Amino acid sequence: MLQECKDVKEIRCNVSLDGLEIGEYSSDFMAVKSDGDLMVRECVFRKFLTKPLTVKLLDASRQYWLNHGVSDWGIVIDEMEVVADAEK
Repeated sequence: MLQECKDVKEIRCNVSLDGLEIGEYSSDFMAVKSDGDLMVRECVFRKFLTKPLTVKLLDASRQYWLNHGVSDWGIVIDEMEVVADAEK
């Protein structure tokens, strides 16, 4: 999806967050937009969204990027699997 976006001119994967207090961590995607602004996306499986470590890492990433002037930060979540009820 990012490759098809006309506003994105460069995409980097697994961007290291240097100096993060929680230790080594990297953001999944960082895109440079045509206006020079950055966009960051973290990918998370839905089943891990409520795990304390996942929450801690996502919060640390969001704060890191905010501290570096990036406001376009978000998460990408896998689709919810819908299980059909066999009796219906």
